[in-house]
Amino acid sequence: MGTPAKKRKLNNDSKASPASSRNLDYFFGKQKQENLPSSTAATQTFDQNDDTSELTDEQLARKLQAEWNQQDAAANEIHTESGKEEAEKPADLADLPERSNHTPMPDGTGEGKPEEQNEVPKDEKPAPFVFGAKSKNTLSLQSAGTAEDTICSNIPFDESPLTFDPSKYVKELQGHWAAEGGDASYALLTRCFVLVNSTQSRIKIVDTLVNLLRVIIEGDPSSLLPTVWLSTNAISPPYISLELGLGGSAISKALKNVCGLDNKSLKALYDKVGDAGDVAFEAKKKQSFTLRKPKPLLIKGVYQSLVKIANTQGTGSGEIKQRVVDRLLQDARGAEESRYIVRTLCQHLRIGAVKTTMLIALSRAFLLSRSPGADFPLKSPQELAKLKKENLTEVWSKSEEIVKACFAKRPNYNDLIPIMLEIGVCDELLIRCGLALHIPLRPMLGSITRDLSEMLTKLDGREFSCEYKYDGQRAQVHCDNQGKVSIFSRHLELMTDKYPDLVALIPKIRGEGVSSFIMEGEVVAVDRETGDLKTFQTLANRARKDVVIGSVTIDVCLFSFDLMYLNGESLLDRPFRERRELLRGLFTEVPNQFTWVKSIDATSQDSETVLEFFKSATDIKCEGIMVKILDNLPSPALQSEVVEEDTATSAPEPAPTPTKSSTKAKGKKKSKTKDESSEAATEKRNTRRKPLLSTYEPDKRLDSWLKVKKDYASTSDTLDLIPIAGWHGQGRKSAFWSPILLACRNPLTGSLEAVCKCISGFTDTFYKANKEFYSEDGPNTLGGQPSYVEYTAGNPDVWFEPQEVWEMAFADVTLSPVYTAAIGLVSEERGLSLRFPRFLKKREDKSIDEASTSEFLAGLWMKQEERVKVEGAGGGAGKAEKDEDED
Repeated sequence: MGTPAKKRKLNNDSKASPASSRNLDYFFGKQKQENLPSSTAATQTFDQNDDTSELTDEQLARKLQAEWNQQDAAANEIHTESGKEEAEKPADLADLPERSNHTPMPDGTGEGKPEEQNEVPKDEKPAPFVFGAKSKNTLSLQSAGTAEDTICSNIPFDESPLTFDPSKYVKELQGHWAAEGGDASYALLTRCFVLVNSTQSRIKIVDTLVNLLRVIIEGDPSSLLPTVWLSTNAISPPYISLELGLGGSAISKALKNVCGLDNKSLKALYDKVGDAGDVAFEAKKKQSFTLRKPKPLLIKGVYQSLVKIANTQGTGSGEIKQRVVDRLLQDARGAEESRYIVRTLCQHLRIGAVKTTMLIALSRAFLLSRSPGADFPLKSPQELAKLKKENLTEVWSKSEEIVKACFAKRPNYNDLIPIMLEIGVCDELLIRCGLALHIPLRPMLGSITRDLSEMLTKLDGREFSCEYKYDGQRAQVHCDNQGKVSIFSRHLELMTDKYPDLVALIPKIRGEGVSSFIMEGEVVAVDRETGDLKTFQTLANRARKDVVIGSVTIDVCLFSFDLMYLNGESLLDRPFRERRELLRGLFTEVPNQFTWVKSIDATSQDSETVLEFFKSATDIKCEGIMVKILDNLPSPALQSEVVEEDTATSAPEPAPTPTKSSTKAKGKKKSKTKDESSEAATEKRNTRRKPLLSTYEPDKRLDSWLKVKKDYASTSDTLDLIPIAGWHGQGRKSAFWSPILLACRNPLTGSLEAVCKCISGFTDTFYKANKEFYSEDGPNTLGGQPSYVEYTAGNPDVWFEPQEVWEMAFADVTLSPVYTAAIGLVSEERGLSLRFPRFLKKREDKSIDEASTSEFLAGLWMKQEERVKVEGAGGGAGKAEKDEDED
């Protein structure tokens, strides 16, 4: 049925027309003519000049209903006067449930049953045609935009988990689900998404997810796994390639098909709201009334549809995917379901429920609820509510650390969820969901330091190892006792096919007695003859898929630096010194193909030695150095402070600083002596120090590993750039614009040329002020990309009105295949970008006409290249962009 804005034409002529063009009164009028006596049929025929041709669906339906009421009254009078037995009734809406199951045939005759089959037994009520039909003669048209699940929409998921009682809702929900397929409905998930999206409070978001998970655990545990996948905006772990592969055209086509929009209307909506999900929301609200009750979406069904889309390949796959997308939008009940279905299809859910949030929610949900049939112990919400805040935090944090540790070692909800449903959150979970071959663990990360002096201060008194930080791609190599090899990237993506030469190398490096292992290292492009290192850009030019050894033109070397698993045993809890000895003692070096990272051992007193080592690293094109604690125990003088800190940092979120909470109370008491105050100050200072353990901690960024790169002071130049666009941030930054796209001026063409994205140097205060200034519907943002901006590498969530100048620091200028700034000045094919851009300040004294030009940017690159040649360091050119937190 079309949109309400479309006017209906009557169709009473006998000429057949395509089924798609038939309207409501034609369908009803046809049936009346077939069933009513000829004396009354004429009264049911509508004149083509009737004013109903100008009525919308709803108005037409109401007119029909009024006329049918008159017919019923007239029929009753006839029956009464004649005194005859009740004659055959005129066909009315009571017959339509039977008939509505059959679509009219293309010849216009319709498909029906013999008259006797259409009779409804007197003791049996006819099934309602649409929801809301209270009598057999009542037509209740339902707007697709308002057909929502009222049971789910009233559940207060945003309550505290300590007061929320799932049992109040589970029984009613199960009865509701039983009538619609038996599994949890997608409306329940949508209700959670709406509440999560309406708050910026991390506590509220976690509470809402906890309560949703508890209802699913107790009401339909089989839907828990798809619930978690859909809530985390994914359908599989990163190392299993399962991509939806949907373009924007498929979603646009579905919106036009389902909601009756044309290209102009769709574009107008998108220009107005700027988000595909919000477009679906508005379109669904405006959708015409329909006689078809949508088939309710189920959580399992939505997830299975996404998996089907991802697995559909080959000839005709586009058409199959389109049908699945169309059906999902057709069955979405209400505008909110449509919004989140489309956002899920776009893989941009925007609810701020990142991985860490979901793991926290899971850990808390399984402390309070269990599935039917499970018998693991639970915590009493009433007892937890009586605990002090710090004690409650301790209870939460213990379970959170277990779940996070399991997921860090085996990052797949398909492995984690079934075990949790069986045993809950306990120490056994760590054993049953631990390290495994060919399943990548999340890598340990290093904290950033800006210079060597900061690093030496942090590691004062500790013995550490300094390693070259090679400019390559971090790789995690798995090998089992059958010789099967898997190689994973830092982001857990499988890249075994990219490095067949490394796969063939593994048998040569395994020493005697090594059957299985998990090793970590850096893959670097090298000159196989000389061993000279090449740039990351060279490595990036290597083919990514289906690489054949004979076709390899870019040789690589694996510089290994850690060993996490050996012969069936996890080494994560071993000190780094021991792991390094095993790595270097049990594996065989192959020149220019496999070796260990170059390193030295030192202490903070060896500052000159460390400085020379750092210079030697940058001289051979390394990014800098990695510094790692060698042993768990520091020097004897610091052992006590580590023990104290271990206790103080058991919770994932630090408690308020003791000095603030106790100062007011102390002011009312008798002042302490100088010695007592000094002792207390020393104790407070010590407990702020972090314990530096040398174990391998998956998915954690600790000061046990520090990275020292060429700092921003390595160049005294800065650039004045213009912010032109932004994207919605992730996690904590979801309420802000981050990253932000910046551009320089081209004075010859008058255009703005995009240079880089920036995420560094901003404070929360700045983020808030920037989001206010560039609000989505405010005067400082644009409806789309302006014609004078040159950027083709993506689609920002918002375009800024160019009006500010920001001073930016950076490590160096790089050639870029993505950005086109200064293209033609240093390269005919590539532009220039900035490596590690960092915001310094706004240039209130400059207008955009005074921003840095593309010629100035090219001049910086040329000056940098000259400096590189003089210093003998080489290769600033050809540097590809990498994430700032790349390890």
